Amino acid sequence: MLYNILVHAHSGLRWLLLILLLAAIAVAFSKWRSRDEYAASDNKLYVFAMVLTHIQLLIGLILYFLSPKVDFGMMSEKIYRFYTAEHTVGMLIAIALITVGRVRSRKAANAVDKHRHVFVFYGLGLLVILLSIPWPFRIPGAGWF
Repeated sequence: MLYNILVHAHSGLRWLLLILLLAAIAVAFSKWRSRDEYAASDNKLYVFAMVLTHIQLLIGLILYFLSPKVDFGMMSEKIYRFYTAEHTVGMLIAIALITVGRVRSRKAANAVDKHRHVFVFYGLGLLVILLSIPWPFRIPGAGWF
């Protein structure tokens, strides 16, 4: 029962995370190109996107140890390899990119650099996330939620 709750939470939060990352990337790009100042609302959006990414990491780590789809002995089978290695490594890389982007934006000297760091690192993180999500057309048995 706990496993099913966590799977549904992890899958459902993915959509909120994707929307937040897209919003953060769009705002960062817009403000970077127009050379706008760094506002408190921008900071909240960037932080909330990163926090939700880390919440997904925590749920994912719990699922990693509970999931019957994680099995190192079955790595020759596509679905086991995906959940055991590909999904996990891809998401860890994405989370690292997003976290580095947030840290670098905080340490940047001016607003333009702050927005640029968020745009580049969150954008790369989003790309890796999109490649690592178990989409129904990629992984048999995966669902949209």
